[in-house]
Amino acid sequence: MMDSSDGSLTVEEYMTREVSTVTPTSTVGEVARRIADSDDHSGLPVTDDSHVEGFVSASDLLLADDDTEISEVMSTDLLVAHPEMDLDDAARVILRSGIQRLPVVDDDGDLVGIISNTDVIRSQIERATPDKVAELQETIEEVHGVEADQERRQVSLAALRPTQTRVYADELEGRSYELERGLAEPLVVVDNDGELLLVDGHHRTTAASELGIEEMEAYVIRVDRAVELEMAKTAEEEDLQSVDDITIVDYARHPLVETTERMGETDADEADSS
Repeated sequence: MMDSSDGSLTVEEYMTREVSTVTPTSTVGEVARRIADSDDHSGLPVTDDSHVEGFVSASDLLLADDDTEISEVMSTDLLVAHPEMDLDDAARVILRSGIQRLPVVDDDGDLVGIISNTDVIRSQIERATPDKVAELQETIEEVHGVEADQERRQVSLAALRPTQTRVYADELEGRSYELERGLAEPLVVVDNDGELLLVDGHHRTTAASELGIEEMEAYVIRVDRAVELEMAKTAEEEDLQSVDDITIVDYARHPLVETTERMGETDADEADSS
């Protein structure tokens, strides 16, 4: 994914291109059922042969009869974005207007995508990740005297070897929430002569595995020859071969909680003996 020439991100880079739409002649009943059956839509763009005519939200349908055409209830005073619009500007429009999705139209007024508040949040998460990857790549090159490059691609979770023995259940809940809404940042992986070592993203990977996700986006650092990476020692010592070998620790058994509980039990025992 490339930035625009001045270094800023554009709407086109993060918008969703496959957009569900309705026509002006669709009925209120039809659209209400579509919205009710969807987990993702609280409203839909109204198009006539790709040209945006309006937008209809669930609230527009509330007091209308089922056989009323959408053209009679849709909003025609639209806020829209252009594909080349600066993403930060689109974010300001979304924030100030209180809407969740902004239709994206080209110079002819035809719908080419939609940008959501979720897309904006994802862009901010991903913007910070390359710096983290660059620092890791530089460290590997300096410590091991190798040449390395990086790429962003989909990786199979089954091919990853963990470098962390445990994750916490409460963290997994948050990561699952992010994954289901497209907010999870990419993993960071080192390709050590074909062995894919998972460096950053053990909670995200475990959550994805539990959700049945088979592939995830990742920044992959590739070294030009196999090296003895410090992070691989944990995998060797703990015999970690796959994501399934990561232990999920329930928060109730977190070391701090265990210590607190033991202290409470000790105080109770002392009280009983006094």
